[in-house]
Amino acid sequence: MTTDLDTTYAGLRLTAADVLPEDGYAGTLLARIWNPAVNGPSPAAIRGGGVYDVSGDFPTVADLCERPDPAAALAAAEGRRVGDVDQFLAGGCARPEDPSASRFLAPVDLQPVKAAGVTFVVSMLERLIEERAAGDPGAAAEARAELTALVGGDLKGLRPGSAQAAEVKRLLVERGRWSQYLEVGLGPDAEIFTKALPLSAVGVGSRAGVLRSSRWNNPEPEIALIVSSAGAVVGATLGNDINLRDVEGRSALLLPRAKDNNASCVLGPFIRLFDATCGLDDVRAATVGLSITGRDGYTLTGSSPHSEISRDPADLVGQLFGDAHQYPDGAVLMLGTMFAPTEDRDEAGGGFTHRPGDVVRISTAALGSLVHEVDHSEACPRWDFGLRKLMTGLARRGLL
Repeated sequence: MTTDLDTTYAGLRLTAADVLPEDGYAGTLLARIWNPAVNGPSPAAIRGGGVYDVSGDFPTVADLCERPDPAAALAAAEGRRVGDVDQFLAGGCARPEDPSASRFLAPVDLQPVKAAGVTFVVSMLERLIEERAAGDPGAAAEARAELTALVGGDLKGLRPGSAQAAEVKRLLVERGRWSQYLEVGLGPDAEIFTKALPLSAVGVGSRAGVLRSSRWNNPEPEIALIVSSAGAVVGATLGNDINLRDVEGRSALLLPRAKDNNASCVLGPFIRLFDATCGLDDVRAATVGLSITGRDGYTLTGSSPHSEISRDPADLVGQLFGDAHQYPDGAVLMLGTMFAPTEDRDEAGGGFTHRPGDVVRISTAALGSLVHEVDHSEACPRWDFGLRKLMTGLARRGLL
């Protein structure tokens, strides 16, 4: 078995048909691009006629998302055509570090990326298994069988914070089986943590990172909400909240090391701003699909029906924003996943983990497909474009 991901980057070949929503350009689609003509990033409208740089109207994505009606504001912005979707996908996949290449970036900028954990019963059980197995994938099967027999049936349909959930907690405490994961899975307070700092996420066609030292890791396909500084949900995109199961399994206090590494947060391909064609109810009804294809011919597929989420997306936003916490530039909130691959990939009892060059595809009908490769965080392009570079560039371009 090999888990060495230091291999030559092959690059993806993607076209508009690979990433657009099922209804194509019918929605209000917002991208963030690297525009070599101005040597910097720009918000961009994705339309049937191509990719339109709208930085003259909105210097940042956060500026647009603060408008009273961001979808209407983007639709009204004429912008400047800078190419087509295929061109930007080709540039990002083939030359992700070349400043002369047009490419798509993660579609957010000033917003911090937050993530809600343990929002599905299945994911809660998998976190318990990691904890019981102490990060050892070989011990996961036994822990999974024990926990399924103990609590699997008891937790279906429970609403976190309800009287029924409190009773399950009491019974589990009596059995000596209580856990911090059950607390956030069943208790009144959601787990919401910082996944990535502003400008650190990567986008469609990128290489996404897992630590070189990790031997048990997996993608976490999710829907991410785009929220204004007033707490209004203005749109949604797709995300991969990559997780190192061996690290978090050793201790939940290692969550930052398990979750926040170079290139470990992927968002895109575009933000679908909420309008008459798409809204929060579409997120509630969505099914998030996942496929993984390895260079060795390995394939894995799965799905997460959002109808099975334990906490409503609006409730999660309500726990993120409020008198106790503000986000002056807005925020991104990843809603969690029920997908945690458990089948063995290489050896009995070893579970799933990434291998060199895995291609991950996350999709929903309304949001399109987010496609990327996997590499070591240490081998992915270094994050070196922060807020100082962004603001200096916007000032140089006369946009501030």
